[in-house]
Amino acid sequence: MNVRRGRLRVYLGAAPGVGKTYMMLSEGHRRLTRGTDVVVGLVETYDRPRTAELLEGLEIVPRRSMDHRGCTFTELDVDAVIARRPKVALIDELAHTNVPGSRNTKRWQDVEEILDAGIDVISTVNIQHLESLNDVVEEITGVVQRETMPDEVVRRADQVELVDMAPEALRRRMAHGNVYAPEKVDAALSNYFRVGNLTALRELALLWVAGKVDEQLDRYRAEHGISGTWEARERVVVALTGGPEGDTLVRRAARVAARSKGADLLAVHVTRADALAGVDPASMVRQRTLVEDLGGTYHQVVGDDIPRALLDFARGVNATQLVLGASRRGRFAQILSRGVGVTTIAQSGSIDVHMVTHEEMKKGRDRAPSRAALTRPRRVTGWVLAMLGLPVLALGLRLLRDGVNLPSDILLFLLTVIVVALVGGMWPAVTAAVFGFLLLNYFFTEPLAGFTIADPENLFALSVYVLVAVMVSAVVDLAARRTREAARARADAEILSTLAGHVLRGEHVLASLLARLRETFGLSSVTLLERTGEPVPEDQADPEAWRIVAAAGVDVPCTSPGAADTDVVIDERLVLAVRGRLLEASDRRVLEAFAAEAAVALRQDRLEEEAEQARPLAEADRMRTALLAAVSHDLRTPLASARAAVEGLRATDVDWSPEDRAELLATADESLVKLDRLVANLLDMSRLQAGVLGVALEATALEEIVPRAIDDLGEPSRRIEGDVSAGLPEIVADQVLLERILVNLMSNAVRYSPEDMKVLVTASRHGDHVEIRVVDRGTGIPPEAYDRIFMPFQRLGDRDNHTGVGLGLALSRGLAEAMGGTLLPEETPGGGLTMVLTLPVFPGPRAPLAEEGP
Repeated sequence: MNVRRGRLRVYLGAAPGVGKTYMMLSEGHRRLTRGTDVVVGLVETYDRPRTAELLEGLEIVPRRSMDHRGCTFTELDVDAVIARRPKVALIDELAHTNVPGSRNTKRWQDVEEILDAGIDVISTVNIQHLESLNDVVEEITGVVQRETMPDEVVRRADQVELVDMAPEALRRRMAHGNVYAPEKVDAALSNYFRVGNLTALRELALLWVAGKVDEQLDRYRAEHGISGTWEARERVVVALTGGPEGDTLVRRAARVAARSKGADLLAVHVTRADALAGVDPASMVRQRTLVEDLGGTYHQVVGDDIPRALLDFARGVNATQLVLGASRRGRFAQILSRGVGVTTIAQSGSIDVHMVTHEEMKKGRDRAPSRAALTRPRRVTGWVLAMLGLPVLALGLRLLRDGVNLPSDILLFLLTVIVVALVGGMWPAVTAAVFGFLLLNYFFTEPLAGFTIADPENLFALSVYVLVAVMVSAVVDLAARRTREAARARADAEILSTLAGHVLRGEHVLASLLARLRETFGLSSVTLLERTGEPVPEDQADPEAWRIVAAAGVDVPCTSPGAADTDVVIDERLVLAVRGRLLEASDRRVLEAFAAEAAVALRQDRLEEEAEQARPLAEADRMRTALLAAVSHDLRTPLASARAAVEGLRATDVDWSPEDRAELLATADESLVKLDRLVANLLDMSRLQAGVLGVALEATALEEIVPRAIDDLGEPSRRIEGDVSAGLPEIVADQVLLERILVNLMSNAVRYSPEDMKVLVTASRHGDHVEIRVVDRGTGIPPEAYDRIFMPFQRLGDRDNHTGVGLGLALSRGLAEAMGGTLLPEETPGGGLTMVLTLPVFPGPRAPLAEEGP
């Protein structure tokens, strides 16, 4: 029996503390009062009292305990939740990374299992955890987000609700102690939670949710066949012809879009398949570049009816405004035909159409080759002229029978047939020639009122008339066909030119390429499929034999070539499948060009992935090279000092005083200590890089480790001020490695602090972690350099090679992460740098401190 997949509801926030968990628990209580079976799968309260109060009255599924490196951690128990089979499960922090050894790496993968079991899930996530925005958030806040998740997981959610809060209100909530503990508030308010950061994060969250709403709206309109425009968001479409007025139109459309915050600008060029209207490729490239520089997107579609193609595109993208250039045609031409602008306005419906005047109006329209392609209206007109025009001509000549002779009658009939050929093509003209022959025979050839011909010369003249008429009709029809073929070739050339520009501009994103193909031919979906196994003849309609590499469109993607309206085989493993309408054979060449480019884009993406996988190897090689370069000097210096001291002590020709001997011994000892520390750092860094560093995690009391680390500093320890409370819980750490981290951090802080300022070492608990802060009052470093200070062999601001190889901070971060913690820099309020070492709290009871003897 198939189980209905559960529904996912996500509360999305711009920053910690906006109230996502509170809203989730409130929704749980609301559903509980309605009789829904609700359980708490996992909720993190972070000691926030108002959040903890909401847990009362809700059933909590026990967490699963896991041992990792000698410590016990708790995670979401997926099997227990599925076995309990509630209607709704509340699961916090969707982007959380599970403890190593868990069945799934990420919590969202646990949630997927629960949803597959038919259980509805309500969860939470912050905008900075979405993969696509991770680098943007880092650039805004200067903080690297290490817990990320794919956007698609949240996009697939059945409901996404934004939990919004003004930056000032969130900062007030923090100041009142409702988010973080009091000792952490000042640092947070001066760093991550600055008003500018919160405002930018809020805007990111609003725009992301707006994008998801747009997708839902497009899907709803497609499912319900709604073609009308819904003015949910301003979208301005500007129509480009390739003429010199295009620059003016683009800039005017950009100003129209700028009047509405968040409006989209789209430029569209309709390539006519039935005309030879010239388009300057250089102008189109310039105008496309201008559109993209102004933040818009360029699109190209093919259409015989330009107004209809423009409006179809505008309605397809849910545009609210359409910008057109005023016609450059002359007055006489405007009398004969309403033109694109007037026709578009008449058919636009709810779309506002702006007719923009420009300087090119005064110059008129460039003369283009005549339209010779035979459209349906022209063929109909040809038949009308043939069936009605010739009888009217015969009636007129009959009335003038005494003033016009037979040769003149034949020439006038021949003229009429040529006109029919020019307007309607070959078959209306051939029909007119035969019909004219009968009319001439009946009304104008002796004997009259009959179909016999007495004079052989008249028979010859009428036969020549028919032959000439048929020949002219054939020539006109051939010219029309050649013109149509030339127009189609020109349209294909423009599309291929756009495709070439796509390649040259480096736009190798498959989704973008497939979207352009869909727009060009007006398709509902375009899918790139790849075989999952070996090719077999009967797998064309088997969805299991294919996987979707990329897709574009509002329709459901094709799952196999057999489900497509048209498919193009790229190679034995790749097929491009399109759905929406059957394409003409003449369009297949262009389709094949798109297919080939899609294959190239796919290969390039995979090469980039392989290069990304090879990058760590290159980085390791670079590190080894830097290691050899650095060690060549830094090992030599302490070795030379120790050797000189020992050789001096061994000299028999010098009588050293006790003070000199002690000084030499101290020099040798100091040099050997430096050498020992350097070698230890190098070995540990090598073990970290190789992933073989031994870590013995155990319950550790900070009030014992911090004093030992201060003592290990030696003489600089007088500039250290420790403030570590004995009431702090024990943490999970390797005591030896933790001591080395603290020594590195404190020595680094002392090096860059003013002589008259002490380095402060404090510790405080935050939820299930303890933060150790090493605070200096030096000049500090800019946020953009935070990551660089953790790179091996880097000493920010150093110009010489005499202060070490720059491994201290790199090694410290590596050791911290090996113990399950983090090491991050922060700006010290008032100036300076604060290094924040975060380690997990030991889950067991605290061991009593050993009593000191008398």
